Amino acid sequence: MSTETLTDDEGGTASRGLVDRVRASPFLSQLLSNRLALAGLAIIVAMLVIAVYARLTLDLDVISRSQLGTNPNRAAPSLEYPFGTDGQARALVPRVAYGAWYAMLFGTVTVGASTVLGVGLGIIAAYYGDITDNVIMRTMDVLLAFPSLLLALALVSIFPDELGLWRAVAALTLVYTPRFARVVRGAALTVLENEYIDATVALGATDPRVLVRHVLPNCLAPITVQSTLNFGLAIIDLAALSFLGFGASAGTPSWGLMLSNGVSQGLLTGVWWWSFFPGLFLALTVLGFNLLGDGMRDALDPRMREAVD
Repeated sequence: MSTETLTDDEGGTASRGLVDRVRASPFLSQLLSNRLALAGLAIIVAMLVIAVYARLTLDLDVISRSQLGTNPNRAAPSLEYPFGTDGQARALVPRVAYGAWYAMLFGTVTVGASTVLGVGLGIIAAYYGDITDNVIMRTMDVLLAFPSLLLALALVSIFPDELGLWRAVAALTLVYTPRFARVVRGAALTVLENEYIDATVALGATDPRVLVRHVLPNCLAPITVQSTLNFGLAIIDLAALSFLGFGASAGTPSWGLMLSNGVSQGLLTGVWWWSFFPGLFLALTVLGFNLLGDGMRDALDPRMREAVD
């Protein structure tokens, strides 16, 4: 048998093995059979491609400064300017594309930081209980008592304006942490009722080992779903803070800031494209994460819908 035949057989076997593993996984098979989840995943991948392309090819200084005298001011969508231009004669296509990079970057940092804080606090509260549980969870309850956007507005005003979108990230991280803490605490309490946890402790395992090696891996399902759903929420809340003037600084190609400028300066004068295209990309991105999050939740455990909501 020739070397080429062996190589083809090995490649075919590897491909079949991968397909078989995907089919054997209840989670992946259920997720891949959900057309809405696949549509959400396709939207997210498309936005990621646009974001990375914008970050690698566009000059932030060029698309941020005024282009008056170079480009036509408030030009309607055309072949030369597919999304039109804004009040500073800046083409909206590169600005909207770079806005995707900001949305993905700051959304990832927000969700990542709040996940780490919330998971840590939730697991510690569930494991130690008593006073520790009461102190942590009552603090979380106080934060959850406030409407999320109002609490974010109150927190963002604490940080200096020079931080720009980073102050919105810090505020939203504190706002989202209680949601993760509550979900993870509930999941951890269920895991801690299993007998193998008692056996692990009886064998002399330290608290960090029990939490990291045994409790945390069994809480990944609700953590993953909550993170995916919160990603879309983080993107829209970051845009909302920028829309209200508490996020991106002037000139920054943020979807929220472009929406704010378009509504206040262009929408009432017929310049609809100034706010339409940033709003469209924002809505599609949030929709993608929501569809994927719902699909992951149903694939992992249909009963998880009540726990996450």
